[in-house]
Amino acid sequence: MSLSRARAATALALLLATTACTALQTEPAPAGHSTAPPPSASRQAGQLTLPLDAYASTVAETHVVEDAQDILMRRCMNDLGMEWKTLPRVDAQDIEPPNLGRYGAGEAEAIRYGYHPRPDPPSVIRRNRAWDEREALPAEVQRAAYGPSGKGGCLKTAQRQLVGSAAPPDYHAFNQLTGTALETSRRTPEVRDAVRTWHVCMAKAGFDYPDPLAAAVSERWRTAEPTPAERTTARADAACQRSTKVMTVWAAAETRIQRRLIQQNTGRLHEAKARKDRWLAAARRVLNRDDGQ
Repeated sequence: MSLSRARAATALALLLATTACTALQTEPAPAGHSTAPPPSASRQAGQLTLPLDAYASTVAETHVVEDAQDILMRRCMNDLGMEWKTLPRVDAQDIEPPNLGRYGAGEAEAIRYGYHPRPDPPSVIRRNRAWDEREALPAEVQRAAYGPSGKGGCLKTAQRQLVGSAAPPDYHAFNQLTGTALETSRRTPEVRDAVRTWHVCMAKAGFDYPDPLAAAVSERWRTAEPTPAERTTARADAACQRSTKVMTVWAAAETRIQRRLIQQNTGRLHEAKARKDRWLAAARRVLNRDDGQ
């Protein structure tokens, strides 16, 4: 991944990956195939909204800033006599909800994918392919685009044209607080009770995991494709999450904790949101001008 692409990764995606990987892991002891019925596609995970989401940067917002910078970079590169292909846009319906999988992967399409992520849709594939093509550009072009450090060149010029000397978005407060909220909510009595009920449900199906996050990140699922055992486990997990309402309980606990954290960190969060909003507003102006030409 190039430096530019790494910077474009969303803070939330990084946070969830880090949080999931720190979950305790206990390998399952299958006792035959699960008799749990296949889960229907749940809308709950896709509709989950948490208070701190207002201070995060969504994937769509990240794309807005990327696309605006790309337009300005193209002008800069063209002035240097170099071609610059802007990134293809991602269709809105191809962007996954921000909190999908926050409490484990039981709400995923367990029958087809188990705990593996769903395959990227075409518009996401096109954008990722464009990033990969940039990594293969000649060294001279990369230096002009990003400078020796990966933060200079036409990228720096584009950012200066976009927002002048305005401070860049800072997601440290959000990352810290959303991680704290998740771990704190995990230890609340009501979530512990719900997880214990989920654990009993999973044990009846022949699996031994301490909680849904541990089930989702087991090293057994680090395969190229979902295995039959993975699909069986994920189906049981999804059914147990639905019957025990563990997600509903957990989301309610975390919502309460996030609201308290927002009250305690109002200044930090408002400043971070103000920075993000300045960049977004500037990016949308660039895109609106470009689309109107």
